[in-house]
Amino acid sequence: MPKTITPRPRTAVGADGPLVSLGALLREWLPRQRWFAGKDRPVTDLSVLSMTELFPGCLHLLVHASHAPVPAPGGTPPPGDCYQLLLGLRPHLAPRLERAFIGRAVEGPLAGLAVYDALHDPRAAHLLLERLRQPGTAGPLRFEADPAAHVPGGLPPRLLDAEQSNSSIVYGDAYILKVFRRIQPGVNPDLEVSAALAGQGCTRVPPPVAWFTTTAPRPATLGVLQPFLPDATDGWTLALRALAAGDDFTAEARALGRATAEVHLALAGAFPSAGPGENGRTAEAMCARLDAAAHAVPALAPFVPGLRAAFGALATCDTGPPAQRIHGDLHLGQVLRAGRDWFVIDFEGEPSRPLTERRAPQSPVRDVAGMLRSFDYAARQRRPWRPEWARRCREAFCAGYAARAGWDPRKKHALLRAHETDRAVYEVLYEARHRPDWLPVPMAAIKRLAVWGG
Repeated sequence: MPKTITPRPRTAVGADGPLVSLGALLREWLPRQRWFAGKDRPVTDLSVLSMTELFPGCLHLLVHASHAPVPAPGGTPPPGDCYQLLLGLRPHLAPRLERAFIGRAVEGPLAGLAVYDALHDPRAAHLLLERLRQPGTAGPLRFEADPAAHVPGGLPPRLLDAEQSNSSIVYGDAYILKVFRRIQPGVNPDLEVSAALAGQGCTRVPPPVAWFTTTAPRPATLGVLQPFLPDATDGWTLALRALAAGDDFTAEARALGRATAEVHLALAGAFPSAGPGENGRTAEAMCARLDAAAHAVPALAPFVPGLRAAFGALATCDTGPPAQRIHGDLHLGQVLRAGRDWFVIDFEGEPSRPLTERRAPQSPVRDVAGMLRSFDYAARQRRPWRPEWARRCREAFCAGYAARAGWDPRKKHALLRAHETDRAVYEVLYEARHRPDWLPVPMAAIKRLAVWGG
């Protein structure tokens, strides 16, 4: 039977038992991971919230990384985050697992064992799928499945290498399992939204077929299994190919706008409407995020007055379409083209924002703004920059959206500008923390958006 150790929250990793063996290794390894959110804040402590022996040689952990508080305008960041880890343990590490190696335990009951990220291990990935195929529990972990879905066994796994805030395993080019890394209490929107849209008969979003959750320390979603589209290509790749070939992309952008509107309509039918948006409160939140970003990225400071003007205009403009559930982090990397159809994926929203905020109704203009910013990003990947290509794609996307949604984002100028500005501010902070070489891309948009009418 699975063995579960559930220390009290805030129990230090250096406590008795296996924790002695893992503390120092995790303290060094965690901050180097792409999905670790606290790279700009020192880790002051690690604690284990739950630890379960998922199967022999594999531990499932939820760990809390604590940070020293760093006050900033717009509010102090949370003192830490919870992360999901699957750790493999072996006396000797196979060469194919060397890149997953975390370290060798030197003390405690695991002394001498090699510790590694088990998601890189085909055996562990196979056993994880078996858990999902046969619903049940393992300590606080619960494995569930859609009874109408049949997932065959023996599908070969491969871990995707793409940089992202989670980890994904593809099984036999038939299913994809997203394992969430940064865990917040509650139902993850990626599970909640895809299930609700499946109930609406929306075919633009792959439905969930299995998932796993935890009850300790608090209920939370840990991973979702969905159908994989093996012949699909993400919108980012398609856009870059078009740019490299000098091809027009407006037909694809128009079709993508229509698909986005269809998803928004399905979301409006699946979740309660929130009525007119509260533009004043939204503008205040945008200003707070701007102040926090300018504090962290000094290059923003000269543009703050102009950007604040964009948010001020939002407070006095018409409310636009009703607030509703949206994607929350829509861009070309979150859409797939298979044949002639566009599909929308990854409804988790921006992982850096609280789960309650990501699940709250928001203006659909926010999703439109995210996609418009993505066309700008694509156009700046090759020199010389192709602003006219981006402009045509932006126009075509909005035209396709308007044809299906019944309202035109371009006619909501102040609303669209404010949301696009808010997105660009987020991008500046993200690039400064994770990809400094990309910082000029959102900064170019900041310079444009800081000018009234930009």
